[in-house]
Amino acid sequence: MKNFKEKLALVPSKPGSYQMKNKDGLIIYVGKAKNLKNRLKSYFTGLKTGKTRMLVEDIDDFDYIVTSSELESLILEITLIKKYNPKYNILLKDDKTYPYIELTNEKYPILKIVRTPNRKRNKHKLYGPYPNVKAARTTVEMINRIYPLRKCEKLKKEVCLYYHIHECLGYCVKDINEEEINKMTKEITSFLNGDPTIISEKIKVEMQKASDNLNFERAIELKKMLEDIDTTLRKQKIDLNKNYNFDLVNFYSNNNFLSIEIFFIRDGLLFGRHNEIIQTLGNIEDEVLEYLIKFYEKNALPPKELYIPLNLDQNLLSEYFNIKVQHPQKGKLKNLLDLAYENAKEQMELEEETLKQDDEKRINAIKELENLLNIEKASRMESFDNSHLFGTFYVGGMVVFNDFIPLKDEYRKYKISTEVKDDLSAMKEVLYRRYYKVLMENLEKPDLIVMDGGKTQISVAKEIIDSLGLNIPIIGLVKDQNHKTNQIMTENYEILDVPKESNLFLFLTRIQDEVHRYAISYHRNIKSKGALASLLDLVPGIGEVRRKELLKHFGSLKKMKEATYEELTAVLPDDIASNLFSYLKEI
Repeated sequence: MKNFKEKLALVPSKPGSYQMKNKDGLIIYVGKAKNLKNRLKSYFTGLKTGKTRMLVEDIDDFDYIVTSSELESLILEITLIKKYNPKYNILLKDDKTYPYIELTNEKYPILKIVRTPNRKRNKHKLYGPYPNVKAARTTVEMINRIYPLRKCEKLKKEVCLYYHIHECLGYCVKDINEEEINKMTKEITSFLNGDPTIISEKIKVEMQKASDNLNFERAIELKKMLEDIDTTLRKQKIDLNKNYNFDLVNFYSNNNFLSIEIFFIRDGLLFGRHNEIIQTLGNIEDEVLEYLIKFYEKNALPPKELYIPLNLDQNLLSEYFNIKVQHPQKGKLKNLLDLAYENAKEQMELEEETLKQDDEKRINAIKELENLLNIEKASRMESFDNSHLFGTFYVGGMVVFNDFIPLKDEYRKYKISTEVKDDLSAMKEVLYRRYYKVLMENLEKPDLIVMDGGKTQISVAKEIIDSLGLNIPIIGLVKDQNHKTNQIMTENYEILDVPKESNLFLFLTRIQDEVHRYAISYHRNIKSKGALASLLDLVPGIGEVRRKELLKHFGSLKKMKEATYEELTAVLPDDIASNLFSYLKEI
């Protein structure tokens, strides 16, 4: 650890944002503080454990920016995190957002699932968020079957199948009574607000009819609908004496872990909950604030009101989100806040030992790998794999892991030149493109490159890395004759003595499995778009927009193949037109 005593003495006792840097000058952590001097000193005094220790050991320098208020420091912190994506700042574990059910406020309304609601949609009715995604989709499908709402986004010139199976009133060609539409939307709104009475009775009547007519399949289907209603509306009634709509947040922290609990209260009902457990590096309250900002930006719809415990900054959150934020200190709302705390604590206690063990396993595995390779650091790792279509057209994938945790936002997909006809050439192109960009744009270099294979793949990687004048250690994961990974090879083609049952071996093969899955899924995604999309998507420089323009201009793949280079340049830039012209001659 470097000694920052002299630099720390010059830091002012004012609010601001600070940025920790590694030996390459890259920002690895961004934080904020009411008092910069006190906060920065805290990193370099006292005993540090776990991920905090790893961060401090990685710090080679720090910068800070003084702000005029704590709100400014919070906004600056979030802006810098978005810009630099520092590896030690917390991230949400997955890419999921909670869906909402939207009932559009139109002449002929539509009921649908939306993933990214926002304040601009306030003319429409939104219900949610729904932590149970399957239940939300089932609910929309069920209501659309019971009520003949409009199903198409744009009205057509003639009635479609939904009209003939009595799931649409034929809004495109018929003049529908406004009262009938209002009656439907009123009943649907009542159901989505938590009252299933009307819809449940409708289903029971239809179920009895089906049973009387010996249509048992239909009766069973309707019975399943009633069960789905129960799943969707399985909420805890909160006696608040009024139909409150708000989110409520509490948290529990212990041993560098933080459990955050969010309750979604809609119309006085506990509509759903969200829990996540993360590692902490700095001030607990700041970590919670940062988490909430990321959470609501990801889900795109902060609540109109937010209830939080006293140890969180009420004014800061209120100003940042421009919503009402309150500290309930007594009564039923305080009891609900305490319930959220107990839930956060319970979730932590259930997972704490597992989290500790996993954390220790990862840290020990990293240290073991660093010692085996005799390298200073093996935190950030990048791995590559290829996949091909029809035996020739290749795509590539890169995954990134930090401390054996996947950084999915940094995964990358590669369309490979149509001239490439084999795996090694494909790998050369991907590696060159990746590390040329790292070099030219001064991106963060990996501490280690993990190749899917032995001597041949390592040789290819060494050739590219050496040609770019980079110094990045390389290892390969070697498979046996049964295509199972059984050895780890260094860039000098030496076999590492690592037991296959060790945590290090298991973590490395997890990276190998993930990059293989990622490359294959990219390929499957291309193929699933259909023949034309599959073929065109493999051409570098052609994405969804240009593919649509080509199809609109030429009408078919056949006409594109017959087109001259000059005709292609009417739609595409010269270099991409050249790629496509050469490519079309190959297929």
